[in-house]
Amino acid sequence: MTSQTTVDKTGPADEAPAAPAPAPTKGLRGHPWLTLFSVAIGVMMVALDGTIVAIANPAIQKDLSATFADVQWITNGYFLALAVALITAGKLGDRFGHRQTFLIGIVGFAAASGAIGLSDSIALVIVFRVLQGLFGALLMPAALGLLRATFPAEKLNMAIGIWGMVIGASTAGGPILGGLLVQHVSWQSVFFINVPVGVIALVLGFVILKDHRAENAPRSFDILGIALLSAAMFCLVWAIIKAPEWGWGDGWTWSFIGISVLCFAFFAFWETKVREPLIPLGLFRSVPLSAGVVLMVLMAIAFMGGLFFVTFYLQRVHGMSPVEAGVHLLPLTGMMIVGSPLAGVLITKLGPRVPLAGGMAVTALAMYGMSTLEAGTGSFTMSVWFALLGLGLAPVMVGATEVIVGNAPMELSGVAGGLQQAAMQIGGSLGTAVLGAVMASKVDNDLAGNWADAKLPPLTPEELAQASEAVRVGAAPVPPGTPAGIAEKITGVAHDTFISGMSLACLVAATVAAVAILVALLTKRGANAEAGAGAAHI
Repeated sequence: MTSQTTVDKTGPADEAPAAPAPAPTKGLRGHPWLTLFSVAIGVMMVALDGTIVAIANPAIQKDLSATFADVQWITNGYFLALAVALITAGKLGDRFGHRQTFLIGIVGFAAASGAIGLSDSIALVIVFRVLQGLFGALLMPAALGLLRATFPAEKLNMAIGIWGMVIGASTAGGPILGGLLVQHVSWQSVFFINVPVGVIALVLGFVILKDHRAENAPRSFDILGIALLSAAMFCLVWAIIKAPEWGWGDGWTWSFIGISVLCFAFFAFWETKVREPLIPLGLFRSVPLSAGVVLMVLMAIAFMGGLFFVTFYLQRVHGMSPVEAGVHLLPLTGMMIVGSPLAGVLITKLGPRVPLAGGMAVTALAMYGMSTLEAGTGSFTMSVWFALLGLGLAPVMVGATEVIVGNAPMELSGVAGGLQQAAMQIGGSLGTAVLGAVMASKVDNDLAGNWADAKLPPLTPEELAQASEAVRVGAAPVPPGTPAGIAEKITGVAHDTFISGMSLACLVAATVAAVAILVALLTKRGANAEAGAGAAHI
C-alpha cells in the first residue's frame, strides 16, 4: 500500500490505479531514465507551442492579413483542443496502452506542425492548430502514465519533478526561441522545427518506450459527454470573441452563450447518469480540489491573456524585433524557472495555502504594474513588472497538482491530474478571449474620439472599422503616401489607443488574480491520497 500511495500522489493524467513497482530493467527498452528523456522531448514540443506562437503572432497576422479574432483563434484553437481532449486522451491510454497513444501523438503533432508551416491562409493555420492541440493532448497524459509505470515508487516523485521542470522551462522559453526563429528565419520555422524534433522523439519512443496497460481499463467512452463539453466550450469562447463585432446586446451573442450554458448543464446531468463519465462530478465535493481547479483557470486567464498583448506591445509600439521582444521577456521566463524549485520548498514546508495566495497577490500586483506601461516606458520598468509576474506564477504552477490530485481519492488521481492540465488550457483560452474582448471594446470606443482630438482627417465608418482592426494589434493604419507629419500623428493615436486597451485588459487580469487570492485560501495539502481506497467518498 505504501508504494501505491506514493505513486498516486504524483497526479498522473490517466485513471487506472498504479501498477506495482516495476522490476529493474536491463537494456534500453523500459529503462526509467531513458523513458523520462524520451517522453520529455515529446512533452517539450507541446509546452513550447503554448507560448512560442505568441511571439510569432504579429508576423503571422501581417503575412496572412489576419484579423484580430483570427489571431486569437491561433491561440484559442490550440488551447481548446488540448483542454477538451486531455481527459479523454488519458482514458484512451488506459485502454489501448500509453506507448501507442504517445507515439500517435508524436506523429500527429509533428505532421500538423509541418502543415501549418506550409499553410498560405489563416483558416488553414487555425485548423491545423486545432489538430496540433488534439494530438498534443494524447502526449501529455501518456507521458505521465509511462513514467508512473516505469519508475519505482521511491524515484517517481523525482521523475515527475523533472518532467514538470521540462514543461515549465519550455513554456517559459517559448518567447525567446520564437523570437530567434521569427527574426532570423521565418514565422513558419516556429512550426517546422517540430518536424525534426518529432522524428527524434518517435525513434526514441520506438526503441526505448515499453508498453504498459492499466488492469482496470475503461470499456466504454463517454462520447456524449465529450460532445457536450466540446460544444459548451466552443460556443462560450466563440461568443466572447465575436461579441465586439456583433455587440454585447446582440441576439447572436446571447444565443451562443445560452447554448453554452445549456450544454454545460446537460453535461453535468449526463455525467451523473453515465457508467463511465468523462469527469466524475463527485470529485468536486472536495472544496480544496475544486478551489485548486478554479485557481488554475484564474491563473491561466491572467497569465496567457496578459502575454498575448505584451508581444504586440513590445514589437508594434516599441518597434522591437522578435528577438529583442523575447529578450525583454527574460525576466518573466527566468523568474518562472528560478522560482519554481523555491516555491516547491516553500510548499513542502508551509503547505500550499500561503505560497499560492502569496503568488496570486504578486501576480495581481504585476498585472496592475503592467497596466501602467506607456509608449515611452523604459526597459528597466518593464523588466520589474515582468519579473514579478514570473515570481507570482511559479508557486501556482508548482502547487496546483498537489492540491488537485492530493485531494482526490486514490482511484481517481488520474482523472484529477487530467483535470488540472485541462483547467490550465481552458484558462489560457478564456484569458485570450475575454481580455481580447475587453481590448477590442476599449479600442472601438476610444479610437474615433482620439482620432478627432488629434485633428486628423475624418474617417468613413468603413475606414474607422478597418483602422480599429489594425489598432487592436498595435499597428498604425497609415495609408501609403501619407505625409510624414500626418503619419506621425496617426501612429501616436494608434499606439495611445492600443495602450489604453491593453491597460484595461491588464487591470481586468489583475482583478482576476486578486479574486484568485481568496480561492487559494480554500486550498490545503491533500489527504485523500494517503487514505487508500477508503477515501473514495470525498
